[in-house]
Amino acid sequence: MEDTITTTTEITAEMLDALSHSINNVWVLVAAILVMFMQAGFAMVEAGFTRRKNTANIMMKNLMDFSIGALIYWTIGYSLMYGESIMGFIGGFDLAFFTSDGIGDYADNTDILFQTVFAATAATIVSGAMAERTKFHAYLIFSVFITLIIYPVSGHWLWGGGWLSELGFIDFAGSTIVHSVGAWVGLAGAIIIGPRLGKYVNGKRIPTAIPGHNLAFGALGVFILWFGWFGFNAGSQLGAAGAENTVAIGHIALTTNLSAAAGAVAAMLTAYARYKRPSLSLSLNGALAGLVAITAGTAAVSPGGAVIIGLMAGVILVFSVEFLDQKLKVDDPVGAISVHGVVGAFGTLMVGVFAVDGGLLYGGGFAQLGIQAIGVVAVFGWAFVMGLILFSILKGTNNLRVSKRIEEEGLDIYEHGESVYN
Repeated sequence: MEDTITTTTEITAEMLDALSHSINNVWVLVAAILVMFMQAGFAMVEAGFTRRKNTANIMMKNLMDFSIGALIYWTIGYSLMYGESIMGFIGGFDLAFFTSDGIGDYADNTDILFQTVFAATAATIVSGAMAERTKFHAYLIFSVFITLIIYPVSGHWLWGGGWLSELGFIDFAGSTIVHSVGAWVGLAGAIIIGPRLGKYVNGKRIPTAIPGHNLAFGALGVFILWFGWFGFNAGSQLGAAGAENTVAIGHIALTTNLSAAAGAVAAMLTAYARYKRPSLSLSLNGALAGLVAITAGTAAVSPGGAVIIGLMAGVILVFSVEFLDQKLKVDDPVGAISVHGVVGAFGTLMVGVFAVDGGLLYGGGFAQLGIQAIGVVAVFGWAFVMGLILFSILKGTNNLRVSKRIEEEGLDIYEHGESVYN
């Protein structure tokens, strides 16, 4: 009788364990698919915020950074990020071309797909910052480079068990590790390639506005990104089985949504106060700013903290766009540097202030805030310097910027031989 009970208990435990693995695997896979759909959101935002003569070019870049990135990241990038650590700086090559049916908390192949879509997100941010004047083949080169080395190395520092992980740096889903990496590379590119023709003319203090051709595209893209972000953040819990995971996913989804909403409202009000108009483009970017800002601390802060972070992110977004555009003369057509870089860094720092466990406002002192600052500065230094090196080489070999005629008449026809609008 006792043997029967023991056997039944063992069978039940095995069944529950298998069910847990299945639930976790399906959840991470669904989250990966949601994040992959964010590529459509980025494509629509970038197309809407730029001119119609460059729409096919923007769409092609988004298609290729995901397609090329998926191949490069599976080949080597994943290994450099998650392979056996070399001095806490970079992973080895033990996971190159890695594919396995092994099951941990979820299948290895599911993990590769989930990590791939994050790598593609970092790469696609660059295209917006350098839109409307970059040669297509140059974009392919730096898309490979960021997926192959820039993103995997800084990603290893935290998520691969590297030195930032050992330091105690917190970036739950990638405000800095994903978003700021793409933005800082984009900042380097925007500086090296220079502004679009006609942006800064005759020494004008206020730059010439070059409006996008379809804000409806931009709005649709933001809503797609908002939708996909639930997979981006809640999927980073990496499991859905069990009460702990269930509670965490609900909390993460709530803080994600609240911060996005607060960012949109804050950007609208700030634009209203500063420019006497409730700008749609700034409000849309305000929602994205709220999403980027909360991504680092979405699991660590309270819902109220998420609202405050989102509100501050929306305000910072407006002033950052203005400062980069008017003071630094950095031409960023879609606001990618402000949304993903400046606000990403801000959101990462706010984990040290608002984290319920160890944050400054919860009696944790300045220790976590200091660690967050170290991580933000280190990732900025790595991504920005690597971006400067890469784009300087491309510019020096005349492989970065299109000619004046192509830029004036549009990249679609000259670079791709076709137009979205026929």
